[in-house]
Amino acid sequence: MTPSHTDRPHIVVITRWKERYAEYGRYLDHVRNTVTYVATEVALPAVPASAADVVTVGRTDDLEEVRAALALLASRHGRPERIIALKEDDLLTAAALRVEWDCPGDRPEDLLRFRDKYVMAERIRAAGVPAPATAAVSDAAGVMEFAAGHGLPVVLKPRIGSSSAGVRLVSGPEDLIGVDWAEPMLVQEYLPHRIHHVDGVFDGSRLVCWRASRYVNTCLGFREGTFLGSVEVDDPAVLGPIGEHTLAAMTALTDRPTPFHLEVFFDEATGTCRFLEVGARVGGAEIPFVWRELHGYDLMEAAFRIQLGLPAEPAPRPTGAGPVGGWLLVPAPAARPCRITRVTPMVGREPGPYAEALLESGEVLPAADAYYEHVGGRFRFRAADGTAVERALTATAAAFRVSAEAVGELSSVH
Repeated sequence: MTPSHTDRPHIVVITRWKERYAEYGRYLDHVRNTVTYVATEVALPAVPASAADVVTVGRTDDLEEVRAALALLASRHGRPERIIALKEDDLLTAAALRVEWDCPGDRPEDLLRFRDKYVMAERIRAAGVPAPATAAVSDAAGVMEFAAGHGLPVVLKPRIGSSSAGVRLVSGPEDLIGVDWAEPMLVQEYLPHRIHHVDGVFDGSRLVCWRASRYVNTCLGFREGTFLGSVEVDDPAVLGPIGEHTLAAMTALTDRPTPFHLEVFFDEATGTCRFLEVGARVGGAEIPFVWRELHGYDLMEAAFRIQLGLPAEPAPRPTGAGPVGGWLLVPAPAARPCRITRVTPMVGREPGPYAEALLESGEVLPAADAYYEHVGGRFRFRAADGTAVERALTATAAAFRVSAEAVGELSSVH
């Protein structure tokens, strides 16, 4: 391709999503700007037709591969003025490239406190925000020494990771067999309280918008084969302390505009919160869709605008207003990639979801990096209250069936 440098700003977007979690073509004028993409092959269908160019990479978190792709795009369209990445695992890649190309936006040091869970925990502790005890560890002896002071079980996890990859619940030395200690790790006190997630936008001093949801099952359990659900909280007695905790945690970590997905332990007996972790990005799973469809706010657009150096739009509704939403993920029915052999649509059932994302029989579920996107089934719910949402969610989880062929065998989950 011959160079096509113009006076239009060159904006580079790094993406791995096949689903339209982010509606890039709506967020940025692709005529007044030269918008190019670094994308995985799986993500190509979601790249707008109006894109000026696209370079395919195997992994969008492979800095060397993305660096080469960006250099190619720059040779064709001029140096980038902005580099955009919205997926959590791609944030540090984009930050490093901004430094190399002298582009505005977050640098690695700005994001490390949101990506390195030990650095994050230390800043939270220093600010006096309640959180479980945490320590950096490099071997099994370090884990067991920590457990001697805090009791078993404990949670072992990579310092930099996502989607609960590599997380272990450790009840004894036998659970540490096979740990890759070459990867930086941390150990954390185990808390039995229900985990909630809080999603929204922080402007550097206040919460522009936010909503709290309680998990049904856990992200770690989803890795192990159980369904994962979420129900928005509509109880003011829970929302009050969670909102205060969220503001304190975000203030401890940054004074810059930031989209966030925060996880917190909520003790129902005492009404108190303890910090778990937070990402400087929009929550995954069905969160962006529920916000757009039920609450009239596009969290991905807010994150995109912030990376462009623009203010996030104010929320049209206060926290707690409008319908209550929720979502459900059912794990992949076989090792990916796998071919779907049977699937049971659930929209139209009562109680049931208002929307679903399913592959049809014969389609292949890819072994793509967007972990919560490529699953056995994704469902979204709405109702007048959280109790009704949870009832529909659990009924759907019980009734849904999906099967797939993997390595010549038939597997199924429900």
